Amino acid sequence: MPLLKDGRLADDPWIEVGGDEALPDDGQLIVTLARWRESRDKLVKRNQPVGVRLRSDEFPDEIAGDLEHFAVIALEFPTFRDGRAYSHARKLRERLGYAGELRAVGNVLRDQWVFMRRCGFDAFEVRGGKEAEAAWQEAAGEIGVQYQPAADRRPGVLALRHRPA
Repeated sequence: MPLLKDGRLADDPWIEVGGDEALPDDGQLIVTLARWRESRDKLVKRNQPVGVRLRSDEFPDEIAGDLEHFAVIALEFPTFRDGRAYSHARKLRERLGYAGELRAVGNVLRDQWVFMRRCGFDAFEVRGGKEAEAAWQEAAGEIGVQYQPAADRRPGVLALRHRPA
């Protein structure tokens, strides 16, 4: 599936490894939480970046002690009605201090992109090609003013209103 970063389609060097698949000797891997727990020592010893994919019912607290090992954390949106990944993203960024790539995967919708970015996501698995890229870029400009502070650190409307002239 295409990857969108900084509003543009980007190459995705990461290999997703399922729970039963053999770990490749080479490459940047994204593994499930179960696989991370099972193969943690082996993955940490590799000389290549590793990432983890969390389902919406798996919580960031479960990896809080290992954040320095992850170059990417992929948070799953199984359906547009399941917003737990928004909360997980904010927790990872604001409370746990995660600074690596935070990727939205699964049912990632254009209409929710601005909100996902506000929560701390900086990479998105999207459906479609160049047409999708244009639509997502358009979505970036649809909401220009925020009311509250969030993980993206953009000032809210009150801060803008009360800034010195």
